[in-house]
Amino acid sequence: MSERILITPSILAADFGKLQEEVDSVASADWLQVDVMDGHFVENLSFGAPVLKSLKTKLPLDVHLMVSNPAERIDEFVDAGAAHITFHAEAVPERADQECLVDAIRKKGCTAGIAINPETHHDALQTMDIDLVLCMTVHPGKGGQKFIKDVLPKIRDIRLQHPDVMIQVDGGVDLETAAECVRAGANNLVAGSSIFKAKNRAEMIEKLRHSV
Repeated sequence: MSERILITPSILAADFGKLQEEVDSVASADWLQVDVMDGHFVENLSFGAPVLKSLKTKLPLDVHLMVSNPAERIDEFVDAGAAHITFHAEAVPERADQECLVDAIRKKGCTAGIAINPETHHDALQTMDIDLVLCMTVHPGKGGQKFIKDVLPKIRDIRLQHPDVMIQVDGGVDLETAAECVRAGANNLVAGSSIFKAKNRAEMIEKLRHSV
């Protein structure tokens, strides 16, 4: 793909004890992802709206809702400064409810995304009007997992179905897997460990951006 590839560091992999410093260190990225976990949809708990609101950054804040009741959480994250909000199809299984939630997010001035887990089929997305599809390439809830290559054909299919949609990939993204994802059709790469464990984070962001 010749278009610009967006790089989205996930602060789930950052040092929470110096979070603002960590955010500052990835200022050359395109978006900044904040993973929200409720301990129900996934086992772990993570950031809430107060943390999002406290972050000082010029990067658009990308909120990934790994929660059982995303419709009830939209307002608090919009108020905290979210620019992009993504919820899981598995948490909102009914098509009509998904469409209502996409509409509600857009009405708040944010772009709306739907995330699908590695085992979730993408058929339901074929005719949906969405801004972003997040393809999970690991099972949600924990960082540092191994990239699931079986998701690559799904990315290719979604790109064929939605030529203009943003396809974001999250999980196990490094220089090798980033290139595979971009070749499959992804144009937004979420990276946690590969960026925050790098000695030179700005350099790693640039390498990921030009990984193909």
